[in-house]
Amino acid sequence: MLPAPYAAVPFRQFGQIHAMSDDRARLLEWIDQDRDKLVAFFSGFTQAPSPNPPGDTRAAADFVCRFLDSEHLPYRIVAAKPEMPNIVGSFSGAAPGRHLVLNGHIDVFPAGPAAGWAHPPWSGKVADGHVHGRGTVDMKCGTTASVFAFTYLYRLRDRLKGRLTLTAVSDEETGGHYGSRHLMEHFGDEVRGDCCLNGEPGGPETIRFGEKGTLRAVFKVHTPGAHGAYPHLSANAIRIMGRIMNDLDALGDWRHPAPPQVTASLDAGREVIDRVMGNGAADIVGRITVNFGVIQGGLKINMLPGDCRLEVDLRIPVGLDSNEVRRRLVAVAGRYPEASIEELMHHSSPSSWSDPGHEMVRILQRIVASLGGFEPKPVVSIGASDCKVWRQAGVPSYIYGCSPSGMASPRERVSIDEFLHVVRTHTLAAHAYLTA
Repeated sequence: MLPAPYAAVPFRQFGQIHAMSDDRARLLEWIDQDRDKLVAFFSGFTQAPSPNPPGDTRAAADFVCRFLDSEHLPYRIVAAKPEMPNIVGSFSGAAPGRHLVLNGHIDVFPAGPAAGWAHPPWSGKVADGHVHGRGTVDMKCGTTASVFAFTYLYRLRDRLKGRLTLTAVSDEETGGHYGSRHLMEHFGDEVRGDCCLNGEPGGPETIRFGEKGTLRAVFKVHTPGAHGAYPHLSANAIRIMGRIMNDLDALGDWRHPAPPQVTASLDAGREVIDRVMGNGAADIVGRITVNFGVIQGGLKINMLPGDCRLEVDLRIPVGLDSNEVRRRLVAVAGRYPEASIEELMHHSSPSSWSDPGHEMVRILQRIVASLGGFEPKPVVSIGASDCKVWRQAGVPSYIYGCSPSGMASPRERVSIDEFLHVVRTHTLAAHAYLTA
């Protein structure tokens, strides 16, 4: 939810229009006039299912393309896999300048059983001041903000400097191999830019300048197996895996100092990190977390299991080398002759961060202060995003989005007030960066 100062500001006062340039006032006026259009787009976008897995985003991408066509905006489709299209649009301003990239993703988490939802997960229901449904938070709210920021600034392109690029991609939820990574690897000159702005959920009180790394692996244990009454004939694969899990949990006690700029920002933002990401979040930003996502083993209650398989997801704090973590995982597996390990490389990525004092951070803070009367804090995310792809290419990248509350749950929804705030912020931030 938004902090109280934001909620108290009526729509017509957002942005202190009288104190802004004519162009900024015009942008805010367009957004205000388009309120119903914006909400309808957000709702319709949600109604186009794009769960990943399986990863077929064609219906949702087609929805976005139809809108871009209706606005006569430049774009093209780039697809490493036909069912995972990526939308890339770009235009130049009237004068030379910097290149800003807007990045959002089209794919979302699977919906799960419909029974747990107050409204059907693909309904895009507009009710109680919210848009409801799977993917509203992660991240069709933010991607909608990118699409409309691109739309509004195209109208003012003769008054901008530099270049603006829209990247609405697929495959973020499963590592980005066919999405942002594909774009950066094969079309880097077009999409790299000088700065990247992303609308992933982070909460209006935060600007995410970095994120923990991910390391995902599969442990397997194999033993001969036997009848359950004959444990003297074979080791129990599930018991061995339990010992491996205990060893992996111990990695959470490993501490490693972050760079000073990161530590200073996290210390200053502890209160807001806990408020936005849940109590205890500030304590885990700086340490490894271990999640056992899938475990499979055994065939029957009275059989000694000969095989067990574990899928584990580790989140690695900024400042800790992923290769050192890999070495420790291999060492854990090496303690057990029956065990083996395989890393899921497409799903692994090192931690990343950009300068928390960058100009884009200052722009976002200034704009949010003018819109809502509060200043967002620069923090590190405990989740992953496609910003890592730009950071790994040396491009400063920042996230400003809606609250993560309800993400990936049957309670997923976004406040319309918060959604419009994100649209305003992205539009004005892009304008400020391309007119500086």
